[in-house]
Amino acid sequence: MDSSQPPGRAKIFTFRDLKVWKLSRSLSADVYRACSSPGLRAHYALCDQMGRAALSVPSNIAEGNDRSSNKDALNFLRIARGSLAELETQLWVAHDVGWLDSATFRQLCEKRDEVERMLGGLIRTRQNRLRFDRPES
Repeated sequence: MDSSQPPGRAKIFTFRDLKVWKLSRSLSADVYRACSSPGLRAHYALCDQMGRAALSVPSNIAEGNDRSSNKDALNFLRIARGSLAELETQLWVAHDVGWLDSATFRQLCEKRDEVERMLGGLIRTRQNRLRFDRPES
């Protein structure tokens, strides 16, 4: 057994092993499904922006995870976090104007919030690694 790995914790080999990537991918699919609903389908510009913001999250998590340095990875993870904020704003606007029903709005916001929590944890982990990766001056 690898003594550097805590018991019960899975090793991460690729971005596909990250739970936050899997959940953000699911969120993206949910957003695209919501945009195909009758209430939103007619509002192409908003749906296009929502889809782009949602898709940006797992895409940037994947790209960040495959970067060679924690500094580079953190940049992409922070972009993913910004895309989550953008998506939240778009969900609120769609709900406020009545194009997104309350149940779908709540479901998407809850999943978005969970992705944000998980992403925050990944960012903290990468920040801690960055501190340990730096050579002492």
